[in-house]
Amino acid sequence: MKNRSKSALKINESIAHPPNINPYINTLKTKKERISIDEYYNGIIKNNRAILAKAITLIESSLQSDQKIARKIIEKCLPYTGNSYRIGITGVPGVGKSTFIEVFGNYLISLGYKVAVLAIDPSSTITKGSILGDKTRMENLARNPSAFIRPSPSGGTLGGVARKTREAMLLCEAAGYNVILIETTGVGQSETAVHSMTDTFILLMLAGAGDELQGIKRGIIEISDFIVITKADGDNYNKCIAAAHQYKEALNYLPLPESGWKCKVHVVSAKNNMGIKELFDQVQEYFSFIKNNGYFHIQRQNQNKYWMYETINNLIKDNLLNNPKLNAKLLQFEKKVIENKITSFEAAERIFNLIKKI
Repeated sequence: MKNRSKSALKINESIAHPPNINPYINTLKTKKERISIDEYYNGIIKNNRAILAKAITLIESSLQSDQKIARKIIEKCLPYTGNSYRIGITGVPGVGKSTFIEVFGNYLISLGYKVAVLAIDPSSTITKGSILGDKTRMENLARNPSAFIRPSPSGGTLGGVARKTREAMLLCEAAGYNVILIETTGVGQSETAVHSMTDTFILLMLAGAGDELQGIKRGIIEISDFIVITKADGDNYNKCIAAAHQYKEALNYLPLPESGWKCKVHVVSAKNNMGIKELFDQVQEYFSFIKNNGYFHIQRQNQNKYWMYETINNLIKDNLLNNPKLNAKLLQFEKKVIENKITSFEAAERIFNLIKKI
């Protein structure tokens, strides 16, 4: 019998465990560890986009513990806010908002601005799910280091998302973004709330949209500072020029707003980068106009006052929903209202009286 003591298998001597690729990995915080308020603050004012995104996530959280931290972060950042162009942008679905914002944002960055886009994304009122697709629709802008894009699900609660969007806007200003573009869903629900947090409002329109949109148009046109006819390229160009003329004629019948600025009409093609420069030139003219006549200062004061009262309303509502005793009473009154045992107004008054006793 042959000697089988030798084996074809060769066992090598063990080697030391290789070092971590990142020598600092053990010093990184785990997910369960909270970043301190000072770390949030320092990260935001140094334009750390990861920290900024985490701070906005805190703002959007429904947890009271997160809300307390978010408020403290905002308070620390407040001295660095208010130094931006706050621009609201809206338009019906299909008007090309994302395409326009991407071209508009890249143009502003080419001039040396830093641009933040806060997009109130449409949510399902049934599943509360949202598309959150703005980063994929604005690929070039999203990759630009001078841009920050943050979609926020509306969740079917206009007041809540508007408040959170305004707080996110303040953090973006503290991070050094000097142009804030706030995009709305464009279905006639959030425009007034966005108007209350921006300095100027741009309404994007399609040529030949028909009279079926007039119900939406009238209210929005009255708060708009610019009407922009989009997709003015190819065979659609002449239609856009004709539509612009019609809007200019119609605007003559509207009274001047409090700002004293008469709404201007522009024709643009994001596809061909046409009309973008002219639009922003006039946006700058608008800001000079309202700063010279004092309206800019008054408007910012009115915004702060408006959001103080909105915050009071939200705090009352949050207190009601997060207080177990009050919440139990709320469900009792809800049942009585459903069963027509008391009116909605009586139930609301009784709930309010309970809140006053707290």
